[in-house]
Amino acid sequence: MKKMLLSVLLVFSASSLFAQTTATSIIGEWLNEDKDAKVTIYQKGDLFYGKVSWLKEPNGDDGKPKVDEENPDQAKRSRPIDGLVLLRDFRYEDKEWKGGSIYDPKNGKTYDCYMALESGNKLKIRGFVMGMRAVGRTTYWTR
Repeated sequence: MKKMLLSVLLVFSASSLFAQTTATSIIGEWLNEDKDAKVTIYQKGDLFYGKVSWLKEPNGDDGKPKVDEENPDQAKRSRPIDGLVLLRDFRYEDKEWKGGSIYDPKNGKTYDCYMALESGNKLKIRGFVMGMRAVGRTTYWTR
């Protein structure tokens, strides 16, 4: 009886650990599909965020760091792309990170978004328009 109780306790402990590992397994550095930028995904409280941590070409034609020139908010157009937070406010639920948004500095638009791990090293990112998952674009990032 004691062995059975111990076994059950171990199973519940292991499944609890697995759930925590799954929620945080997105944390780390990811190379975008175009292979021209890396984004570091991190956790802050219960939410997940991602910021640009590397650019293949960090400087523009003028030799200066690339800036967020497509941003619709003119006051933000001078902020550097390197270090820019692209992923915001994701929560982990049902094996997906959802409820967040992704900003595309190439066109200055922000999209609703969800993310899911395809494997330990492949992250599916689906950006879509105003809650309509069917209308959007999918990209895959790798570790």
